[in-house]
Amino acid sequence: MLKLTNSIGLIFRRFLPSPFSIAIILTFSTFILALLFTESSLNTILKDWEKGLWNPKLMTFTTQMILMLVLGYVLGLTNFANQIISKITKYCSSNSKSAALVSFFSIFVSLINWGLGLIFGAILARKVAEHASEKQIKINYPLIGAAGYSGLMVWHGGLSGSAPLKIAEQNHLSDIIYDKTLISEIPKNLDLSYTIFSPMNIIVCSILIILIPGVFYLVGKKIKTKEINLTAKIKKKKFSSKMLVGAEKIDLNKSFGQFIGLFIIVIAINKGIRANSLSFIDPNFINLTLFGLAILLHGKIISFLEAVKEGIKNAAGILIQFPLYFGIMAVLASSGLIEMVSDLFVQISNEKTFPIYTMLSAGIVNIFVPSGGGQWAIQGPMIIQASTEIGIPIQKSIMALVYGDQLTNMMQPFWALPLLYITELKAQDILPYTLLIMLIGFFIFLMSLILI
Repeated sequence: MLKLTNSIGLIFRRFLPSPFSIAIILTFSTFILALLFTESSLNTILKDWEKGLWNPKLMTFTTQMILMLVLGYVLGLTNFANQIISKITKYCSSNSKSAALVSFFSIFVSLINWGLGLIFGAILARKVAEHASEKQIKINYPLIGAAGYSGLMVWHGGLSGSAPLKIAEQNHLSDIIYDKTLISEIPKNLDLSYTIFSPMNIIVCSILIILIPGVFYLVGKKIKTKEINLTAKIKKKKFSSKMLVGAEKIDLNKSFGQFIGLFIIVIAINKGIRANSLSFIDPNFINLTLFGLAILLHGKIISFLEAVKEGIKNAAGILIQFPLYFGIMAVLASSGLIEMVSDLFVQISNEKTFPIYTMLSAGIVNIFVPSGGGQWAIQGPMIIQASTEIGIPIQKSIMALVYGDQLTNMMQPFWALPLLYITELKAQDILPYTLLIMLIGFFIFLMSLILI
């Protein structure tokens, strides 16, 4: 099995360009398809594309996704997170135990927030390796690194999932659907009880958080290990009042920072208490909570801001690529390509097969559009329209997209970049193990869509 995943990983490294280059290629491909299969002129296509680039509502969505990643990253750099990581590493006495524990906690944290899970898993994998180096424990470091990345297998079905959070917002579904004659058949919103907290997703996540660490444990038992030599790479920057003058010293006042953080958290809690349903859990609520927690746990404002600077580096891909996805979405909608694709899905699908086709197509699209938010912008309108026409619950189709998206994260190295930087591993090192997890996840997702 590992030989097969090694071969697949080699193919992807050889033929897959950077995600930004893929976004450019997809843009021109969309232009060509619109010219060949619709009556749209090049001038009309270019106008629609430019309008889509700067769509105000979708630019808001971009900011929400950037903040979700950055604030999760910032939380991962707090002393609180570091203390938890230090306690976990004490139990990593062998290669198999290390792989299982790193995988379990990476998945658990990713279900809370994908940005936090991404950096938490990366730092945990690095610290486990440093612990093994210090204690002269033989490990397989690429396996540990892959375990730290396994949280991206479940993130979209967690509390920070892009698609479930967006459809929880009022009127989002009707805003993005192409065929406005179907608006009367579409709910104003679907809160998280239909998606993230649905029985199907709870069962799927419960199986994965047990099964994936179990697989890492078994692989860790059989795979070759060796002693490694790693020194501490992640060191928290120390600040002195000598660096600041006058009122600037307030940034070093821990009590002030903790008060601000606690104040923001109280506002978020109050919003939840006053809500009548789970619809209050949307991207803005998640980011407000993360914002308050990040400031509270960092304490000093200057420490929080330094962590933000680090986190922003990893959000560059979202910032520059999302507008391109929105431009593609605009051309697809205005030219009629979305309607053509939706009609095709309707013709070849029925109530049982449509969710499966949706998962498979989402997995393929994710290889080229490595962002849950960007993918939702492109595929969301098609899925909503086709689901409505076939008569399938929209929430099931959306969860099928969710599963397909997170499935091929295991072969798409875009979001692994922070982990690779922190662990000093290479994509080809972890790919054989992440691809193995992908195959297991595919079976679980497929069975859930068929049986539940």
